[in-house]
Amino acid sequence: MIIGIDLIFTNYGGKKAFGGEVVTAKCFEDNSLVKQLVDTDGSGKVMVVDGGGSLRAALLGDMLAEKAVNNHWQGIIIYGCIRDIDIIKTLNLGVQALNIHPRKTQKRGLGDLNIPVTFAGVTIKPKMYIYADNNGIILNDKKLTS
Repeated sequence: MIIGIDLIFTNYGGKKAFGGEVVTAKCFEDNSLVKQLVDTDGSGKVMVVDGGGSLRAALLGDMLAEKAVNNHWQGIIIYGCIRDIDIIKTLNLGVQALNIHPRKTQKRGLGDLNIPVTFAGVTIKPKMYIYADNNGIILNDKKLTS
């Protein structure tokens, strides 16, 4: 069943439409897990980051976004903020987030990987499929075919 996610995100990436298998990270004002994930193979995958909705620090910046591109991630959806949007909007990476903030996060190594996360009116589980564009974000248990 296709589920629509609340329309709270802004599209910041250079790739305006993207989708793939969900990989989750839950981290509050600490982007250590984002840094860890962008260093892995993201072929066919979208990173979904539950940053607790914090508007006080950015969980993604240009350097991590460039690593995500180099490791073939389709996109990153962040329930929180990003920074360096002038560079991120030029990259072949889908990026949606709540807002922008210039402050970096602390690196404490805190958070959880590949657990269900709940925000924007839905629970998102690893191995689901997520699709995003300028119209919004949808979620499905199975890969959608055109």
